[in-house]
Amino acid sequence: MRAAVYYNNRDVRVEEVPFPKIKEGEVLVKIEASGICGSDVMEWYRIKKAPLVLGHEIAGIITEVGAGVTKFKAGDRVTVAHHVPCNTCRYCLSGNHSVCDTLRTTSFDPGGFCEYVRVPAINVDRGVFLLPDSMSFEEGTFAEPLGCVVRGFRTARMEAGKNVVVIGSGMSGLLHIKLAKALGAGKIIATDITDFRLDAAVKYGADLALKADTDVPAAVKHALGGRLADIVVICVANDKAIEQGLKSLDKGGTILFFAPKEPGATYPMPLFDLWRDNITIVNSYASPPFDTHIAIDLIANNRVNVADMVSHRLGLGQAQEGFTLVSEAKQSIKVILEPQR
Repeated sequence: MRAAVYYNNRDVRVEEVPFPKIKEGEVLVKIEASGICGSDVMEWYRIKKAPLVLGHEIAGIITEVGAGVTKFKAGDRVTVAHHVPCNTCRYCLSGNHSVCDTLRTTSFDPGGFCEYVRVPAINVDRGVFLLPDSMSFEEGTFAEPLGCVVRGFRTARMEAGKNVVVIGSGMSGLLHIKLAKALGAGKIIATDITDFRLDAAVKYGADLALKADTDVPAAVKHALGGRLADIVVICVANDKAIEQGLKSLDKGGTILFFAPKEPGATYPMPLFDLWRDNITIVNSYASPPFDTHIAIDLIANNRVNVADMVSHRLGLGQAQEGFTLVSEAKQSIKVILEPQR
């Protein structure tokens, strides 16, 4: 079968790879749509394992079920989580599923940028989610990224009425804006370096969009009537963005680190100021099943509209174009690959 094989961001090749064969407890999924995630183009994260088939935001149709599978059948429309927790370790039992050792080692075979994937038994047990009839495959690819955002806001104790600043209006930043709007945020302020994404931020619910090279904290304070934000979400990992975010946060506020730096990188953290102002620092990784279920419900009930975020639909043969669009981050929002064409 065909697969888009990643060598680096500028070298993604469509190659023939072995057709996956399922075993007992497994299912085979025909991929109808697969989203290119921002993490797919983080070369420092991906290059050390190349060549490989990436793609974890998938939706498709189960075409074959292995012996012992009773929860699903051929013909079911599904989205599938690549990482799933064990649900029994001390981390899972305390609600910290995203640091479960099992979650960090599970995946499907080979990856979402191909025609079919084999879903291992553990993923079938707790990482396959039926799509409502009303939900398109494109919308189904948002279950995982929106689930990550759901978990982030849950960790940050987002509540109706809180004022939110989103630093960086890429794909994850825009999802934070949409979810903040759906959750009844007070005012939502977004930043970015490009007019294209600032326009998108306003379209998707931001009350104010600020160029990142301006005095963001001063503008936030003015917009909020002399106060700063209750929650700041860092969706771009560079020092200037982090400094802006910290200076835009009110006393007693929470800063959510959503985008990571490379391993070993340092962060500009004025610890005395954070101590003095009682700032809460949280971070978020992955979308455990609980959060994925919530994300699917939010999409299915039109609480968070994701259909209007798809800016490009490309065939598998155009995978390189898709990676270029996402890595350049200029004129795209969500890029979807359709492996069946």
